[in-house]
Amino acid sequence: MSTLLKIQSSIFNGQGQSSALATRFAEEWHVKNPDGKVVTRDLTQDPVPHLSLDRFQAFITKPDEMTGEQRRIVAYSDALIEEVKNADVIVLGVPMYNFNVPSMLHAYFDHIARAGVTFRYTENGPEGLITGKKAYVFISRGGIYGEDHSQTSFLREILGFIGITDVEFIHAEGLALDESHKAKSLTAAENRIGQLLSA
Repeated sequence: MSTLLKIQSSIFNGQGQSSALATRFAEEWHVKNPDGKVVTRDLTQDPVPHLSLDRFQAFITKPDEMTGEQRRIVAYSDALIEEVKNADVIVLGVPMYNFNVPSMLHAYFDHIARAGVTFRYTENGPEGLITGKKAYVFISRGGIYGEDHSQTSFLREILGFIGITDVEFIHAEGLALDESHKAKSLTAAENRIGQLLSA
């Protein structure tokens, strides 16, 4: 049975444009994969704590030296990582806030990018350990910034860092310009969903 993990990071929850696109993709994927399972992680409804010194130290402490609180912190991170490992397809809904990804999504990545768990250092540089996944990233933006913007580059780099290199980006831009441009951009993104799922 295939599993799709949908990660939303809009402060508007499911009403955000990036969330709506990610949800539409997941729903259409489920129609084509009726035996599959869709798992949703809404980072606004269930926010991941931001990285702190205590959390970082928990991640690098040897298991037999951990305190009870450190074990709890690591178990929480392990559960997030297990969701990703169990997924065959990962779908992210990502709005642009102040030229970057939402802070709650960055906090999420801080908890799943762990040395020795989801990546390791080698003589040839870091090597991602979560492989064999396909990711689709739906990015919504009020203005027009293009596919080479630093936000897209960050997402490609952090996903690749943990081993997810097969990534498709779908941009819906200029949503704050006017209603006509917004409608055209969203329609193009929705049409792209059909193309991706029919490929």
